Amino acid sequence: MAFTNASFTLTSAVELLKQHHLLREIITPERWTVNTAGLPGADTPIPAITYDTREVTPGSLLFVKGRFKPEFMDGIDERGLAVYVSETEFSDRTSAVGLIVEDAPKAMALLSFEFYGRPDRQLKMVGITGTKGKTTTNYFTHAILNAYSHGRAAITSSIACCLDGNTWIPSKLTTPVSLDLAHMMREAVDNGMEYFVMEVSSQAYKVNRVYDLTFDAGAFLNISPDHISPIEHPTFEDYLHCKRQIIAHSRWFVLGADCDHADLLREDAAANNVPVFSFALHDEAAGERTPADLTVSPTEGTKTGITVSCDGETRAFTLDMLGEFNFLNAAAAIALAVNIGVPFDSDAMKAIESVQVPGHMERFTGGENLLVFVDFAHNYLSTKALVDEMVRVYGERDPHITVVAGSTGGKAIDRREGIVKGALGQAESYIFTTDDPNFEDPQAICEQMASYVTDDARTQIIVDRDQAITTAIGEAREHADRFNIVLVIGKGHERRNIINGKAVPWPGDATIVRRELDARPAGL
Repeated sequence: MAFTNASFTLTSAVELLKQHHLLREIITPERWTVNTAGLPGADTPIPAITYDTREVTPGSLLFVKGRFKPEFMDGIDERGLAVYVSETEFSDRTSAVGLIVEDAPKAMALLSFEFYGRPDRQLKMVGITGTKGKTTTNYFTHAILNAYSHGRAAITSSIACCLDGNTWIPSKLTTPVSLDLAHMMREAVDNGMEYFVMEVSSQAYKVNRVYDLTFDAGAFLNISPDHISPIEHPTFEDYLHCKRQIIAHSRWFVLGADCDHADLLREDAAANNVPVFSFALHDEAAGERTPADLTVSPTEGTKTGITVSCDGETRAFTLDMLGEFNFLNAAAAIALAVNIGVPFDSDAMKAIESVQVPGHMERFTGGENLLVFVDFAHNYLSTKALVDEMVRVYGERDPHITVVAGSTGGKAIDRREGIVKGALGQAESYIFTTDDPNFEDPQAICEQMASYVTDDARTQIIVDRDQAITTAIGEAREHADRFNIVLVIGKGHERRNIINGKAVPWPGDATIVRRELDARPAGL
């Protein structure tokens, strides 16, 4: 059933745009104005909003966004368009009322949340950003809040979303387009949800998908160069600047104490009167002991046991995921939960122990001397953390580490060097392959990545990703006299490759690994 808001009219939309200094003028077939007085239907409820001209129905409001072609407006009057919101007028194409605005994405976010009755203000909102760990922290946080509220926590992530505390559906973007996000929050409220946990990408602030949203608790996990390209962020400074915006839009700020530029982030919080709650990994063996409000330590003699301390209290947990970086993600989730009202001693905190994230540290065994991991690691920080974890857990077995990786085409160009740099000196073999090359030649991307291997590690280029994975596992089996680890990274759970602008079906890295090993994921 379609949602309707009887108080959302042309007049109310104009007034809201004026409050945010976004309205330039109102264009009608008769005149240009800045007021709705005298306009036919100005106080009639607008029944539907959309950014897709194909979805226009009688009385609709249309947001003009992205690579919009004027011819998309042809025939729109016959479908009943009432209002459009745009940075450009289309009065030569339609007789509908045009709300010409300074910033169309901001206007879409503002009006979308208003149309759906500001559902964000009816939920306890949690936002998570950082270069690495957003998705896993999201899943950990959702698990705690869902347990605490008895199934009344919603989530949206780069992998999937759940709007009723139980049913999961695939996601398209890390942070959805504002209109879609508003609709999802409305659905969550209507489903009786109390919490909404979401990943907040740098692009979400860059293109104003979360304009006018405030988080009850916002987390900044870490930062390193990523998403730097002509179509994303031109510089690291711009990337960091966009991520920093979550601070001013949070009531509580949860900060990774060892995060680069932490002093700057604390200055942002102070300037916006946002209290800071920090978390950190304490590992005496590694010399890691940064002071923090909440700390997590590996439990000696275990692979996934952790001890968490907060306000003088200590609790022990056993995770279902390897990785000190996942220990930090669990700490971040607990910190978020504490700052949104979950007592540290609540049984709900134990929910983190059963969390698994598709495509993140999926572990497969091929016998006594072969392990294969499928992971979403796709930049310097995530690759380094993954390889370091292999050395931490399996170093005493002197593993031969093979990395199977590619990198995206047309964006995030810095990842190509970052992935290699993250494994350099510890991986003994690289196989470079296809990973969303889009309009670029995957062979050329692979050759560029191979050029960054500056030690004596062996390099191969096998563009066919299936064959690359098959080769890596086959070669590891041929050298069974030594312990082998194969890291298949970059795509994680994804089931497509972007080639020449189109999504080409891909069975998934884990599917190929299972086929080659004829095995199911191994227990820890």
